[in-house]
Amino acid sequence: MEERLRNVLEAKQMKSLALAYIGDAVYELYVRKHLLETGQVKPQMLHQQAVTFVSARGQAAVILHWLDNDFLSEDEKRIVARGRNAKSGSVPKNISIQTYRYSTACEALIGYHYISENEQRLQELMQAAVTFITEGKIVDE
Repeated sequence: MEERLRNVLEAKQMKSLALAYIGDAVYELYVRKHLLETGQVKPQMLHQQAVTFVSARGQAAVILHWLDNDFLSEDEKRIVARGRNAKSGSVPKNISIQTYRYSTACEALIGYHYISENEQRLQELMQAAVTFITEGKIVDE
């Protein structure tokens, strides 16, 4: 328990972009595992499916859905706000700055739970994200 508390404190003190960095990897790994579990095996098909889940547009839609539906705790909302407000210095050309920032916020939240070793909540968030995207609720800009 003491080690987990130390991890939570460490995660709360980490820079948002560092949380987003690890969160991006955790998110993508979870999505890849999910896609393999659906029985898909062709690499090109797997890649096309993965892009839907791990795109900035998809991640931004997920986090906005969670915020709109009070799915997040107050602590999680603070992590999201920190991630959204982080200045990365570069933005991909094919999306808006707002979409990119919400995507970073989503990754920071995932990274926070991973670093904090909060496996149960991380699994809940990842399952909710996959369900949301699978149901096709992403709106193009």
